[in-house]
Amino acid sequence: MVDECACSLETEAMTEAPNDIDFSLNKGIDSNAVADSVHGPDIKRGVATIQAVVKTLPNGPGVYRMIGGRDQVLYVGKAGNLKKRVQAYTQPARIGHRIFRMVSETSRMEIVTTQSEVEALLLESNLIKRLKPRFNVLLRDDKSFPFIHIRDDHAFPPLLKHRGARTDKGDYFGPFASAGSVNRTLTALQKAFLIRNCSDAIYNARSRPCLQYQIKRCSAPCVGLIDAEAYGQLVTEARMFLGGRSRQIQDKMVAAMEQASAALDFESAARYRDRVRALTSIQARQDINIEGVEDADVIALHSDGGWSCIQVFFFRAGGNFGNRAYFLSHDKATTDAEVIAAFIGQFYDNKQPPRSVLLSHKPAELNLIADALSLKADRRVQVLPPQRGNKRKLIDHALSNARDALARRLAESASQQRHLQAIAELFDLPEPPERIEVYDNSHIQGSNAIGAMIVAGPEGFMRPAYRRFNIRNVVDRPESQTDDRDNAVAAGDDFAMMRQVLTRRFARALKNDPERVAGEWPDLVLIDGGGGQLQVAREVLSALEISLPIVAIAKGPDRNAGRERFFMPGKQPFSIDTQSPALYFLQRLRDEAHRFAIEGHRARRAKAMASSPIDEIAGIGAKRKKALLRHFGSAKAVAAARLEDLEAVDGISSAVARRIHGHFHDSG
Repeated sequence: MVDECACSLETEAMTEAPNDIDFSLNKGIDSNAVADSVHGPDIKRGVATIQAVVKTLPNGPGVYRMIGGRDQVLYVGKAGNLKKRVQAYTQPARIGHRIFRMVSETSRMEIVTTQSEVEALLLESNLIKRLKPRFNVLLRDDKSFPFIHIRDDHAFPPLLKHRGARTDKGDYFGPFASAGSVNRTLTALQKAFLIRNCSDAIYNARSRPCLQYQIKRCSAPCVGLIDAEAYGQLVTEARMFLGGRSRQIQDKMVAAMEQASAALDFESAARYRDRVRALTSIQARQDINIEGVEDADVIALHSDGGWSCIQVFFFRAGGNFGNRAYFLSHDKATTDAEVIAAFIGQFYDNKQPPRSVLLSHKPAELNLIADALSLKADRRVQVLPPQRGNKRKLIDHALSNARDALARRLAESASQQRHLQAIAELFDLPEPPERIEVYDNSHIQGSNAIGAMIVAGPEGFMRPAYRRFNIRNVVDRPESQTDDRDNAVAAGDDFAMMRQVLTRRFARALKNDPERVAGEWPDLVLIDGGGGQLQVAREVLSALEISLPIVAIAKGPDRNAGRERFFMPGKQPFSIDTQSPALYFLQRLRDEAHRFAIEGHRARRAKAMASSPIDEIAGIGAKRKKALLRHFGSAKAVAAARLEDLEAVDGISSAVARRIHGHFHDSG
């Protein structure tokens, strides 16, 4: 149970938890004097705002949000004692530089009280992930992990890869660190246990065995080549193997292989041999039977110069299910204990914690984190930094991986900086760009047209900032009747499509951030195209009264890579040396925009192909649509059906049947 109140006053600020505050500094120095000498009235306004809020705060637990101008959330923090924690921000002579800047930007605060500090920690992690405040340590790459799912609501359940919420019935095994690792494991499991991987629709439609049976990866239950009891035994063995009883299953198969060989049934013996090999291949990758580690995540942190790499290794049922690296940038004054604590809170916000979490560093508030994870998992979760034994060896191995990964990342970052410097020199920019936006369109003769924007910066591609634009108001001819003829886009008119994309992008940017302080404005705009696209971009920005560097990049003769021509306002088109690293970098940017646009176009085209007239009927969702198609076989048959036939479909009431019938048989 949480209770929220908003405290709004005038000022601007930035924040950080008071355990970042050095209370040993500047004792005896007048705070107002320090404020006037450094930030002047900004810090005084921020302090005044926070002081006014402190008067209303309870001495209990909760979460606070520092909010700056334009309602931008600057920082999210939690406290066991809100009044004591927030009051620490009102002493600018005793806080670090980063917190000082944050307080200077604070214009108001929002407070949420909670029943316990554990609840406050969980809420803080959730808000940080959702709001992404720029003064918190942020976990930016937080994709869901794949699992292996075996259902228990089917006589012949499939073996499937699963992502997202685990709402379907059955057993889930994982998480696996990547789609590649789970795919390899699935392939080996199919060879070992001959369990189907097809959907129920395909399973029900089969009249003869498919290719999976021919290559010995399925036992073909769809056509009755195995009965339910024998198939159930295979499923049970797969569950046992994934549940950690791999040695027992493998010994059983070896015994069956030897028995078949002794009986001179060499064909059966060969099948068992192949299944044993498949199990062995999984075990070789997973490093099975690590003593003392059954169900654990190993989290190791290595930091260098304001950058951190955290390696997470996943151990389930005694096996290594892979690892993933996370990179975080933060203030150099942030300690490793604070970084790893922030990571754990955000990492497990949408994940089920294992029974053990092994850490390379003792986080701030270790016991509180353990209590929060236990509350989330609804069972005890052990959180500890092991000092010796096999668990410590795992930590050391993960630390080595983190150290190597960070070294590679920093080397790539240095190379990226060199590329950006070369771009600045090539296009006469005052300094290396921090944000480059690249635009491209994709369509087939105007159909399913998509505009795409990709973003790159000093850290490489900034994928969370990518955007796609469904091109609106596309007509066969400009003079066609539309609701908005002036903004109609003729099918295949790339110039008009680019005009619409750029107008929507920068009109929205002006609306959301007219003073350009949010860091989401580009330092360079790259357009995939030639002089025509460049002119369109100039007209759009001129109409919006925006000044930005623009460059168009066009493929050269015969569309050969390496012979690109560049178009800039006030300059003749030019090419650059084919051996230039800058050219290679620009090609990568252009190709990434092209890939992203085509991917969006294909997805939109596939959705259009899969659409049905039934989708246009109000109140007909996926479940009713499925029932209708199963009953009638096609959307065309649904459209031709009589009212009484529609009423006979499971889940279709008389009122819904009349709605469907009326949609296709409008009497006018």
